[in-house]
Amino acid sequence: MYPLVRELAADGIPVAVTCRVLKIARQPYYRWLANPVTDAELTAAYRANALFDAHRDDPEFGYRFLADEARTAGESMAERTAWRICSDLGWWSAFGKKRGRNGKKAGPPVHDDLVERNFAADAPNTLWLSDITEHWTREGKLYLCAIKDVYSNRIVGYSIDSRMKSRIAVAALDNAVARRNAEGADVAGCILHTDRGSQFRSRKLVHQLNRHDMVGSMGRVGAAGDNAAMESFFSLLQKNVLDRRAWSTREELRIAIVTWIERTYHRRRRQAALGRLTPIEYELIMKPAATQAA
Repeated sequence: MYPLVRELAADGIPVAVTCRVLKIARQPYYRWLANPVTDAELTAAYRANALFDAHRDDPEFGYRFLADEARTAGESMAERTAWRICSDLGWWSAFGKKRGRNGKKAGPPVHDDLVERNFAADAPNTLWLSDITEHWTREGKLYLCAIKDVYSNRIVGYSIDSRMKSRIAVAALDNAVARRNAEGADVAGCILHTDRGSQFRSRKLVHQLNRHDMVGSMGRVGAAGDNAAMESFFSLLQKNVLDRRAWSTREELRIAIVTWIERTYHRRRRQAALGRLTPIEYELIMKPAATQAA
């Protein structure tokens, strides 16, 4: 803002008035005036201002579109320069992948990778996938931990919570096991494949896996393809529920998620990978064949 104060002062507007309106102190301005920033620093500042204005107006724009908008506003720059400025200041597209800002790295795996991107199963309760997604409401974030059976793509268990603690993963696992046991199925020996998030590395979850005679598996760090099959479900959820409207309360969003999973995804959404059947239909039709094979 100091160059603005200087420009207004040249037009006859007192520095004291400008500083009072902009709510900045005069002494730092005079120190800057005695030792102003370089032309390169000033150019970078104007470019950042132009990118910020474009990002504020259209939060869904990526850095390439922001660079185009900045050029239109008179601040030309290379796309690489726009990317560097946006990256340094944390300005990302609202549709892009969320970037972590706490500097934390994924911890060491507590299980080996037993899947190695081979997302296939010949029988139910052979391979389950799990991951956690989040979404904002006006009350704050809501977290969903879901578990998918690769055999039928059915969400066999899930847990929804306002906090992303280990209990959300434990609750989702217990829900999946209870549901399968109620159907007369045995989950012993089933592999649960996850990423290296702290919720999945917790002692509580490892204890529950052992308690249910299940086997843990974890993908590599920074390899999104290691759990791509689970990400595909979350992508559908994002488009069909989370991004459809603004959610006022966590309870409102929770009901919408449960309704979509149980009524639409399980019973109405046909999948090409399942022969144009829904997950529930596929399990009902294939269950006799699986029983005979056993």
